[in-house]
Amino acid sequence: MTQGPNPPVPGGTGAKKSSTGLQENAGGLLAYLLGFVSGIVLLLVEKENETIRFHAMQSTIVFGGLFLVGIVLNFIPIIGLIVSIFLAPVTVILWIYLMIKGYSGERYHLPMAGSFAEEQLKKFSK
Repeated sequence: MTQGPNPPVPGGTGAKKSSTGLQENAGGLLAYLLGFVSGIVLLLVEKENETIRFHAMQSTIVFGGLFLVGIVLNFIPIIGLIVSIFLAPVTVILWIYLMIKGYSGERYHLPMAGSFAEEQLKKFSK
């Protein structure tokens, strides 16, 4: 019996390994750990596990976008500061939530960013 590119890890957990040797749940968590930086790194090094690649792409899109929004807000005097104050805790909560979802092995799609991440992965896998 042959198995796909991501056979279950020995030990009965059902978690799939990746080309980097990471278990799927650890890779999902690491994709979000350093925001878009870890997302980009995992996109470059992970070649087989589609779930890890999805989390890495979603991390790159979401936290890269939030990083750019933060830079733009720094140039807007008063309103930018106010929006930044409210955006910071939302970003931290989102970061923690996505790390939990990534570690659980769930391929959780954020609105808009999740479907965009899927589309980008399809383009890169061709």
